[in-house]
Amino acid sequence: MTQPIGPVDSSKTPRYAGPAGFARLPRLDQVEHADIVVAGVPFDSGVSYRSGARFGPTHIREASRLLRPYNPALDVSPFEVAQVADAGDIAVNPFNIGEAIDSIQAAALELTEGGTRLVTLGGDHTIALPLLRAAAERHGPVALLHFDAHLDTWDTYFGAEYTHGTPFRRAFEEGIIDTEALSHVGTRGPLYGKKDLEDDRRFGFGIVTSADVYRQGVDEVVAKLRDRIGDRPLYISIDVDVMDPAHAPGTGTPEAGGITSRELLEILRGFVGLNLIGADVVEVSPPYDHAEITGVAASHLGYDLVSLLALRHEASAHV
Repeated sequence: MTQPIGPVDSSKTPRYAGPAGFARLPRLDQVEHADIVVAGVPFDSGVSYRSGARFGPTHIREASRLLRPYNPALDVSPFEVAQVADAGDIAVNPFNIGEAIDSIQAAALELTEGGTRLVTLGGDHTIALPLLRAAAERHGPVALLHFDAHLDTWDTYFGAEYTHGTPFRRAFEEGIIDTEALSHVGTRGPLYGKKDLEDDRRFGFGIVTSADVYRQGVDEVVAKLRDRIGDRPLYISIDVDVMDPAHAPGTGTPEAGGITSRELLEILRGFVGLNLIGADVVEVSPPYDHAEITGVAASHLGYDLVSLLALRHEASAHV
């Protein structure tokens, strides 16, 4: 097997010098084949409140300059056991949401040819729908873990069916998610009414609130989620507003009382061995960030997601 091309050596080139690919990884066009790709989607035309997430992918990449090649929390050097590359950004039409969704789906399908796994940096949460469509085309209806302060299963905003608050309702309607293995994690804050929860339950979602994480603890939450997911193909979608604004101020719809970045990372690390097939990290809005707090958190989330995929790749290579 060809030795993977890893990140730029920070002992020879300062971290703050050179192009800011994710974790300073090679570009996709610099490798023969990638087992895992990281791609950005600079799109925020679906937001209902604060904009700016179109600048999220660049911000996350800049913050990722400090990532190092060995992940001690998961005991893996992800860039040694798998070829990981940065595919750059998926350019989409900011003035036409329908066209943008189609472009994202087509690009995701192209990037995942030959079994390549995709971690996407948003962008607003609208992009989760085309990413799920592409994942379902590859794997059938997928299990979904949705980390978010909000449900994102509302019907419409101003009569529009495709927004950052509606992707998972559309995914349910299209039959692309496995209704036996769905869960929100970290939800909190006011809703429009009880019907929001009733609809959500009807779609098949379980809910682990931020208060549940606080009261039950990470280990119990992980055990429940693993039991719900089983060995199904799993897609993970992370809206950074799942974290408290103290840990993620740079986002469009912040809610008080969220989980910490530590809790979120520890929950993700509990998913070793699950059949993870893709993921996204969305809703980073740099204009509202301070000292890269949100960007740093998002870069570490992306790093741990890549690490989980790399472990899965390594295990499958030895079967």
